[in-house]
Amino acid sequence: MVNRHVIGAHYGLRDWLLQRITAVIMLVYTIGLVFFLFAAAHASFEGWRALFANTGVRVLSTVTVMALLLHAWVGVRDIWMDYIQPLAIRLTMHVLTILWLLVSFVYAVKVLWGV
Repeated sequence: MVNRHVIGAHYGLRDWLLQRITAVIMLVYTIGLVFFLFAAAHASFEGWRALFANTGVRVLSTVTVMALLLHAWVGVRDIWMDYIQPLAIRLTMHVLTILWLLVSFVYAVKVLWGV
């Protein structure tokens, strides 16, 4: 009989589920945006501006950006964990990735909300 020791808290399942949920959020948002493109084939700049002036669209866009960044974090983190062996370099890459994602989020909020 083999004694198996389970280490960790099932992070693989949580990350797998997070990847799928964020992908569905991004897919739904993309389908909605494509639908708008077809519905408003001759939309002008003012039409786009009016669309993104709507608070609901801004909130959905912000949620989609957060989903995109979480999706990217799980994927890039796994790449660093799989392919970078020295702990100091891996930790540095993790920190740089987190900073890049946070700056990207702040910039996206600035663009979407005009802050």
